[in-house]
Amino acid sequence: MRSISAAKLYLLATTAVALTASAPALAQSKDPIRIGVISEESAIAGAGISKGAQMAADEINAAGGVDGRKIELVLYDDHSSSSDAVRAFQRAVSDDKVVAVVGTYISEVALALQPWAARLKTPFITTGAASNEISRHVHEDYAHNRYTFHEWMTSAFIADSVCDSMKTLMIPKYHIETAVIFSEDAAWTTPLDAEYINCLPKVGVKVLDHIRFSPDTTDFTPIFNKIEGEKPDIIVTGISHVGVQPTVQAAQQQVPIPMMGQSSQATSGTFWKDTNGAAAGVMTQSAASPGAQLTPNTQPFMAAYAKKYGEPPAYTGFTTHDAINVVAAAVKRAGSSDPEKLVDALEQTDYVGTIGRVQFYGKDSEFTHAMKYGPDFVTGVTLQWQDGKQVTLWPKPGTDAKIEFPAFVHTKG
Repeated sequence: MRSISAAKLYLLATTAVALTASAPALAQSKDPIRIGVISEESAIAGAGISKGAQMAADEINAAGGVDGRKIELVLYDDHSSSSDAVRAFQRAVSDDKVVAVVGTYISEVALALQPWAARLKTPFITTGAASNEISRHVHEDYAHNRYTFHEWMTSAFIADSVCDSMKTLMIPKYHIETAVIFSEDAAWTTPLDAEYINCLPKVGVKVLDHIRFSPDTTDFTPIFNKIEGEKPDIIVTGISHVGVQPTVQAAQQQVPIPMMGQSSQATSGTFWKDTNGAAAGVMTQSAASPGAQLTPNTQPFMAAYAKKYGEPPAYTGFTTHDAINVVAAAVKRAGSSDPEKLVDALEQTDYVGTIGRVQFYGKDSEFTHAMKYGPDFVTGVTLQWQDGKQVTLWPKPGTDAKIEFPAFVHTKG
């Protein structure tokens, strides 16, 4: 038997190790790309998260996946609980081996998850939470918090969107000069109200009062009585977690003042049914809505969503659908699911989704990793509930666009 030199033995050994090491990598290259989705299934806006995510995954997979790899979603319901969301995030990373986590429309939940994204070095994209604090934390400690991205308008941008649309829609026609701010007491409304107070006077509207109420409020009669006594031309809203109660009671009490602002539940296609028609005349900002061709993808997505689920999407359906596509594109660009490479790739995002052109602000911006706001990017839309349907009023009105209020609402127009 011929002897083998030490050098040859070393070469054979290292070659075997290299082949052994590369075999799993090659196998893994066709493994599914697992993305965690954390949603609030009992809430109208929260349920849109998982539905929008599933549609995106199905579309990507039908087109061949990402370099042949399928998108596999791992779904978690946090029951609107920060502690449940944290446990879901930990499980997603440690047990289910996801490459990224998307979801939650609740700012308190997103803020609770942000430190865990940093600790577990896992990209996290919130697709409905609005608090400015999310992107501010990234800006103030980029090295630590760079794993968090914000794929919905910040509270400040939502307020700017309300003011921009009010200037175009309401002020010329209805001579709006005064307003009362009416918001639930929550993390997302603190910066929202601060920007309302800043931007409303800039468009010529004087703020008469600033009312913040507990999301647990069940009787709005005394609050509406107080507002009526102040005789504002409009009520500017910040409503989400409180649900449909303010809308229903405003109609029952026949509050004679138009309401405009952000009502998250009103972005859902079920809002008319959920309020038994009390939604009539309600105006809200949303990600997109019927008739608004914000991009070539807007209306096809809405039609496909309605066909699949029997209702139009809430704003979170749009944003989460886009976020799954953004993550998939980042994995492709990075050529890896390594979290550091994924963060770099996410920062390079330039994606035309369902609600506009998605890019994220850089670390020099006070809104680091928030979605860019503006006419070239995402502005949201203003819609109004009329006769059981959403009608788009701004910035790209639908063909049936006109403002209508119930007979008990009085305006100066």
